[in-house]
Amino acid sequence: MNKLTAECIGNYISRNGNVTFRYKVSGSPEAMQAYEDAQGEYYTVDDATGNVLWFTTRFCGDKATLVVSDKGKVYADMTEFHKQASLAKQFGGNLGQELARAAASKLTGKPAEAPVESEKIDA
Repeated sequence: MNKLTAECIGNYISRNGNVTFRYKVSGSPEAMQAYEDAQGEYYTVDDATGNVLWFTTRFCGDKATLVVSDKGKVYADMTEFHKQASLAKQFGGNLGQELARAAASKLTGKPAEAPVESEKIDA
């Protein structure tokens, strides 16, 4: 199993109307060769930058780990995200909400904003 680093460099709307995220891929020479072999005709290099690219309709974070399995499949390792989602679901309520907020912050690489309290209205 080969692991690579993927960095989100943007997104676009595909012809079928799907949001597609574009990732720049990097890794060891062996991992990059495994990635190229696994992608086959879908292996893409940006002509302007020379960056190797990976496309997905699922946001995997600003930085992600890509895995090339022994069977030649490429996927984002979402283990940590699934752990966090499981904890948020397990605990629910305010604790679950805060766990989800922290997980989203980690996934996007941006600090979570504190919830905004609504004004109380005397009726």
